[in-house]
Amino acid sequence: MKAKTLKKDKVNVITLGCSKNLVDSENLMTQLKANDIDVVHDSEKNDANIIIVNTCGFIDLAKEESVNTILEYAAIRKKGGIDKLYVTGCLSQRYKDDLEVEIPEVDAFFGTMELPAILAKFNADYQHELIGERITTTPSHYAYLKIAEGCNRTCSFCAIPLMRGGHVSRTIESLVAEATNLARMGVKEIMLIAQELTYYGLDLYKERALPRLLDALCEVEGIEWIRLHYAYPSKFPLDIFDVMARQPKICKYLDIPLQHAADGVLQRMKRQTTKEEQRQLILEARKRVPGIAIRTTFLVGFPGETDAEFEELCDFVREMEFERLGVFQYSHEEDTSAFLMEDNIDPETKQERASTLMAIQQEISNEKNHSRVGQTFKVLIDRKEGEYFIGRTEYDSPEVDNEVLVDAKKHFLRIGDFCEIRITAADDYDIYGEPAAG
Repeated sequence: MKAKTLKKDKVNVITLGCSKNLVDSENLMTQLKANDIDVVHDSEKNDANIIIVNTCGFIDLAKEESVNTILEYAAIRKKGGIDKLYVTGCLSQRYKDDLEVEIPEVDAFFGTMELPAILAKFNADYQHELIGERITTTPSHYAYLKIAEGCNRTCSFCAIPLMRGGHVSRTIESLVAEATNLARMGVKEIMLIAQELTYYGLDLYKERALPRLLDALCEVEGIEWIRLHYAYPSKFPLDIFDVMARQPKICKYLDIPLQHAADGVLQRMKRQTTKEEQRQLILEARKRVPGIAIRTTFLVGFPGETDAEFEELCDFVREMEFERLGVFQYSHEEDTSAFLMEDNIDPETKQERASTLMAIQQEISNEKNHSRVGQTFKVLIDRKEGEYFIGRTEYDSPEVDNEVLVDAKKHFLRIGDFCEIRITAADDYDIYGEPAAG
């Protein structure tokens, strides 16, 4: 007679939202695997018996996607298709009580900082010695490095501090150790992320310490590109530009969400800056770091945004000619100070304004891309897709920015390699090239 064997658990972690959420999922997976639990990420196979959904709760569209994903797996759970369903992340942090009532099929909801509690569901221990080590779900040649958690800013439209808490920096030593581990795994590009990069170090070192961190990370052997995401424009520490200009490993790229350009809107947003201060900051960046690519995002349809204020934003975008730009439509979020204002811009107007702003940016991007034809750039090859090898220059971040396409029928490139590519053609958001001779 055969002895009955217990089927081993397999966990599928589903990540929604931003790169900061992705890092949280990677840390969770690392801890599960260290406890000998089989774990996969965003798998399309139906062979996992436990699902963990890591949710986003930033704006309405993100919340809708998170809720729909939970409901999808809740229906599978109800039919017995999976054994357990757990939900974590920002949406769960913010709406846990409501979600428990509305979706009882979920076995447990967890907040953003409750990794040990999730592990307890698997009778697994949180292994402190793994700090700085993690499984990566990105292509093997790049990874995100979260340098801080939370945010101390008080932007009136943003619920992130409600979900992530106040700013907490990680030590320089721990970040260098993690970057060293990533390099050992073959990572060549690290993208520094936080809710607010420029605040880094104030809590630990009583000063803005991002330049010190950057200098330390540049010493890590194997890391060739370091990219900066999510810097706040108010009281921006200008010595960041000096270290960018001095250190060749730091990409000439800065993601600095400005959100708006009309002073009235900026004041209602509690952004602690003005249009002129933002203009001077961008001009200073371009002066101190020649050739820098500025990525920014703007928020349209904020309560009270007049036609004149929106046109002022459009004029600002035309004037500054940002290299990269994204647009969000305002989402009325409970418990933010903007929620006390009337959400008086109708959805159609928000959509129209977003489309108008992106049309302006499309023309700017097209012109800048065509100016690169004939030039040669160092390109990191990310993947092969269809008939093209696809890579990025130092002026582009994965998934959100422009790409470099090389004809795979004519040329062979290795994914994860840096190549010198001469640009031969361009369109609105991508450029085309071929390996430079030599």
